[in-house]
Amino acid sequence: IQNIMKWAEGIDKLGITLYILLCVFAILNIYSVKEDLGQKQLIFFGISLFVGFIIFLMRTKFFENMSPIIYVGGVLLLIGLFPFGTEILGQKNWYKFGGFTMQPVEFAKIGTALMLANYVSNPDFNINNNKDLYISLAIVAIPGVVVLMIPDVGSLLVFIAFAIALYREGLSGKLFIVGTLFAGVFLIANYLNDPLGWSLWYFAMFILVVGAIWFAFNAFALRRNIYSLLPSVGIIIGLVALSMISPVIFEKLPKHQQERVEVLYKGEREFRDTSGYNLLYSKTAIGSGGMTGKGYKQGSVTQGKFVPEQETDYIFCTVGEEWGFVGSAILIICYTLFIGRIYYLAENQKSTFNRVFGYSFASVLLIHFAINLGMVMGLFPTVGIPLPFFSYGGSSLLAFSIMTFIFFKLNYADKNSLV
Repeated sequence: IQNIMKWAEGIDKLGITLYILLCVFAILNIYSVKEDLGQKQLIFFGISLFVGFIIFLMRTKFFENMSPIIYVGGVLLLIGLFPFGTEILGQKNWYKFGGFTMQPVEFAKIGTALMLANYVSNPDFNINNNKDLYISLAIVAIPGVVVLMIPDVGSLLVFIAFAIALYREGLSGKLFIVGTLFAGVFLIANYLNDPLGWSLWYFAMFILVVGAIWFAFNAFALRRNIYSLLPSVGIIIGLVALSMISPVIFEKLPKHQQERVEVLYKGEREFRDTSGYNLLYSKTAIGSGGMTGKGYKQGSVTQGKFVPEQETDYIFCTVGEEWGFVGSAILIICYTLFIGRIYYLAENQKSTFNRVFGYSFASVLLIHFAINLGMVMGLFPTVGIPLPFFSYGGSSLLAFSIMTFIFFKLNYADKNSLV
């Protein structure tokens, strides 16, 4: 018993407790929507705990040494979807084995996080060196491009999370400024009731003018080497091109995907019989919960099965209806504490590999969490992103659990390291 207690001293108890609370609360809500799926999720949770126990028994260096193989395996699984994948809900991003399905993109995120951590932890790595920067971006871009070709736009957005880990390691914040500018453009588009029209052309001209002024100032006023400015110039040109072709891309999208974007600007009621249906009833369920909710398994929208796939991407509306504002707030606080805990532990790691993997993991969680909640409340288009640990699905729960236990294993080894 003393040996077990001593072994458990290095395990982060707050993080593990929050993980278990999220998973158990998820099982209760999934069971409320569909009892059989709740029972299956409980089995998936048991499997995840067993896999976590195995991870804690493994050597810490295993994850660093095997990261290239895990990464390549994840990319090959994604590529294998084209000839062998099964189409579910309009997307061919699943493997089906008898009565079981597996979504490889969830496991590709693990491989990407490990491989990025492996490369950045190289003693010679310098993110200000163009070669190192391009290779680290390529590690993220390769699976991202395959995901785009599937296409799985929701999962593609999650790969942006790895930029946060690179930012911690010295990546310029210019890309984040650009993202803020894009958000501003969509606010203008909302006002103009034109999501991908003239506002993006205005944005292109704005970037072009600002970019020209920036280039002239750096090249002539500061007399910097022009060749050192080429990467930034490439970003400017890419943004201008993207802005100009975005309306064309929008017109080429299937009608239901166009409507998912237009719902944000015209309201879900205008598309209540098509792409706005889910959002309309999701907001109805969340709003009807009031302060304390209608009670477990007492939600009229939930029990009436009005929201399709409510046990997966739209599971949060079950929380809002049955547990109310109080239950929803507690859930959000738990997620915030868990993600914040991962960031805190990652920042305090002695090993660069551990730190980068921790930042990657926390950032993936953050993007999933923010987009999913924004989606079910009408702040973001419906893109098919699960709520980590909470949405029904063995692939998602197992993949996030593996990342959780890998990080806590790395943290355990770091705390017990004499270096």
